[in-house]
Amino acid sequence: MNDVKTALILGGGVGGVVAANTLRKLLPRQHRIIVIDQEDKHIFASSLLWVMIGMRRAEQIVRPLSLLNRKGIEFVRGRIEKISPETKTVRVAGRELSGDAIVISLGAELAPEIIPGLNDVGRNIYTLDGASAIYVDLAAFRGGKIVILTTNPVYKCPAAPYEAAMLVESFCRKHGTRNKIEIALYTAEPGPMGTAGPKVSAAVRQIVESKGIKYYPSHQVMEVDPTARKISFSGGATANFDLLFYVPPHRAPEVVKQAGLVSENGWGVVDHHTFQTKYQGVYAIGDVVAVPLKMGKPLPKAGVFAHGQAEVVAHNIAHEWTGRQGEARSFDGHGLCFIETGDHRAGIGSGNFYAEPAPAVAIKPPALRWHILKILFEKYWFWKWF
Repeated sequence: MNDVKTALILGGGVGGVVAANTLRKLLPRQHRIIVIDQEDKHIFASSLLWVMIGMRRAEQIVRPLSLLNRKGIEFVRGRIEKISPETKTVRVAGRELSGDAIVISLGAELAPEIIPGLNDVGRNIYTLDGASAIYVDLAAFRGGKIVILTTNPVYKCPAAPYEAAMLVESFCRKHGTRNKIEIALYTAEPGPMGTAGPKVSAAVRQIVESKGIKYYPSHQVMEVDPTARKISFSGGATANFDLLFYVPPHRAPEVVKQAGLVSENGWGVVDHHTFQTKYQGVYAIGDVVAVPLKMGKPLPKAGVFAHGQAEVVAHNIAHEWTGRQGEARSFDGHGLCFIETGDHRAGIGSGNFYAEPAPAVAIKPPALRWHILKILFEKYWFWKWF
């Protein structure tokens, strides 16, 4: 029990930061916790939407991952070149690191290049550079058509493109340009937040369309013509635009695929309660995995689930290593998310996504208090984990 053990946390996003902090809290100081990421900063992704409309500056929603060092968590910056789950070793920038447990929290890789022309003319909602550029575009835009686009039915933070459309609408109204601007939302999925159930989906759609946003579901983009500023969809439909803001295609990182940790659907395979892979002591959490639900769709990729899964995995590692953390824990599928609707209002959806035969999720209508709660949560996040 007194042997020095090492936990390798791959990724400095939500799951990685929560896993590392929770392990540090639960484990005796002699055990090492190492966070590895190719970037040197943590981005609070939920606030990217606020960067888009000027409610936040880029520097306000990032923290250096090196701050983890002062908590007794080692941070190593470098590209992860190889994961060897059989031996629990990781190669980082040519350096071999060995652990007694590995937590893979590398997220989903964004791949806009899969859609020809998309990256040449559009702005990526899910990156800090993209969100910052959207704000510049909106501030200078005086009239025309803005298109918000999802490129695949499955993507992280299912509410985000719908929130983006409503926040853009609110921004334009606030700046006196709304009557000169058409806002259209084209989605590959048949409805908003479909995994949450038909009632939630219909409620979100109603809010979106009540703001005069044109909504076109079940439109699968095939290519974008940057010169003509035209989107082509399967089936022959097209759409013109002046500004294009998009959710890019997602895929599991190549290093996870090469480690043999993904299934035929291209995503990590885990026990949906413990998030252990087929290898003892090797876990995968968050957006890098796909957890099938009874209703036929996967558990949504969202920070709230990565957070919960990270806590379960950290407690179970600590329990195994020390025997002092009570019984092993199990992830129960509960989750909550804010849905920003503009005008300093937000709705909130919550429920049990592991419920059978279908997730049991409800939505509270937009209100100022939920928007304020999201602001407070952002502040709490940085205080708690950094």
